[in-house]
Amino acid sequence: MNFIRTEIPDVIIIEPAVHGDERGYFVETFRADTLEAFLGYTINFCQDNESKSSKGVLRGLHYQLPPAAQTKLVRVIRGSVLDVAVDIRKGSPTFGRHVAVELSEKNKRQMLIPRGFAHGFVVLEDDTVFAYKVDNYYSPECDRGIAFDDENLAIDWILSKEELNLSAKDKTQPLLKETNDLFVYGVDYYEKQ
Repeated sequence: MNFIRTEIPDVIIIEPAVHGDERGYFVETFRADTLEAFLGYTINFCQDNESKSSKGVLRGLHYQLPPAAQTKLVRVIRGSVLDVAVDIRKGSPTFGRHVAVELSEKNKRQMLIPRGFAHGFVVLEDDTVFAYKVDNYYSPECDRGIAFDDENLAIDWILSKEELNLSAKDKTQPLLKETNDLFVYGVDYYEKQ
């Protein structure tokens, strides 16, 4: 596996080795020891999630507060998405900045989004299957979000606003500057809360 630090160094792109021939392919999509050796800390994934969406569906920007903050390891099984992670750690040198990466069944790339980041994606092809691991269970009480179209974030979602399909919840999320429910840069959110 190849681990690539992005312009926000805590967000990691993972390029797994793909072994293929005329019969198909084999890929190792997760290996705790190599990931943890690269990161220098342990992640205990406890839940796998999967969604299927049509082109234009935008999910996000979502995050969970402590004690249910989550690290996500995301990938696409079929189709493609533009995947986005936004730094929401107050005091961070990259606060409010984002990383956007295309993940697809063809490139097999994955993205690791640590605690302290909001996450979202827009689906670029019909019948896209998106899968991800999390290291904390879903908690409705800790669930939060930020407006996908916050002008201060300047995210280019590739598709026009008219092509986007959002849930009622995602249409009414606050701007980043309107929320106090954020993380603090330098705090170790991987310790027991």
